[in-house]
Amino acid sequence: MYCRPFCPDAAVYDPPRRIYRDICHPQRVHVIHPIEIVNRHHCIPVYHHRYVYSVRDQVGPYGPVGGTQGVRGAQDIRRSHGFHKSHGLKKLR
Repeated sequence: MYCRPFCPDAAVYDPPRRIYRDICHPQRVHVIHPIEIVNRHHCIPVYHHRYVYSVRDQVGPYGPVGGTQGVRGAQDIRRSHGFHKSHGLKKLR
């Protein structure tokens, strides 16, 4: 038979070791970047062509158009070119 002595178990404690667990949490940090907007205005020439028309009657060696119509013939000439005395001649501005 095997005989062993009766010895109760004993516990021995080491000093505690610390184990660190780093847990990161986001922290919002506002970084301000100032921006200055400068509106610069420039004059650029843009050509807009306008035409001014003038119509005149010329009396000379040609004589009246269409025979002997006199002054009335000059009015008929103006009407035939798209000008009517009720509209008059208008200058463009």
